[in-house]
Amino acid sequence: MEYRTLGNTDLELSVITHGAFAIGGNMWGGNKKKDSIDSIHASLDNGVTSIDTAPFYGFGLSEEMIGEAIKGKDRSKIQLLTKFGLVWDGSNNEKGEFFFNADDDGKMLPVYKFASKENIIKEVEESLKRLGTDYIDLLQLHWPDSTTPVSETMEALELLIHQGKIRTAGVSNYSVEQMQEADKTFKLASNQVSYSMLNRTIEKDLVPYSLEKNTGIIVYSPMERGLLTGKYFKEAQLKDNDHRNGYFSQFDLDKVKNFLENIEAVAQEKGASLSQLVLRWTTLQPAVTVVLAGARNTQQAVENAKAMSFALSQEELSFINGELAKLN
Repeated sequence: MEYRTLGNTDLELSVITHGAFAIGGNMWGGNKKKDSIDSIHASLDNGVTSIDTAPFYGFGLSEEMIGEAIKGKDRSKIQLLTKFGLVWDGSNNEKGEFFFNADDDGKMLPVYKFASKENIIKEVEESLKRLGTDYIDLLQLHWPDSTTPVSETMEALELLIHQGKIRTAGVSNYSVEQMQEADKTFKLASNQVSYSMLNRTIEKDLVPYSLEKNTGIIVYSPMERGLLTGKYFKEAQLKDNDHRNGYFSQFDLDKVKNFLENIEAVAQEKGASLSQLVLRWTTLQPAVTVVLAGARNTQQAVENAKAMSFALSQEELSFINGELAKLN
């Protein structure tokens, strides 16, 4: 495993970071608790020291399972990354910005973006309890909230750092303009954004900005929620309540299938899977600090970690990039 320093901080993260959205269950067709906890243990056993989650993942369940999984382990060797700013309990319906209705076992819950100072402090206390720890390594705003001044949100982050409840702070899904606004009052450590071989929009502006400002980029959805594994072009099937049934429809699936078939030879030469090749390519892109890789069981966790077990030459990267260019 390789470890990188996040932005201008002293926080070191494993380049492959365990993404804990799917183990929360909601929106992903469910998952068994034992498999979820075992996946975290397998990640830790294979050099993945960083775990990314959020209160929204499973409406607290993901954080609770992480807390259970790391209980008794050396906390100083584990980096916990979580978020704030999405509320669903109904108590803030007159505040914040409506986001969407989330399915909780058949019950629709209205989710709001809400990043007020008071709410952030409340959410952090709840996350600390669920995670079974007294500090969070990286706290991130989950989504921008247009109803709360950016300066108020940043003030809360500074306070939490001063109190020792978080080591450092960043954001998720921020545009360059929003980053610039936040940087007026607080030096952000990172921005967590969607990025993949099929979604490279951040290369136009966020990547140059992050390189200039020494801000880390944390990548989520590098596998496009499993599409780039190639398995959904073969025997794998999605459950009816899996959100990916609709999500995959945005892509030209025939072109994606051909692309994966064309680069599979590179993976085979490395003794790697397509998933590992895609993850490795992503870790080598400019300004990318770490890559989130979801794992619902031990096998997936081990495979994700071993994506760092091989190198890609410049010639191999050029070949892959050439094949990617054919997708446009």
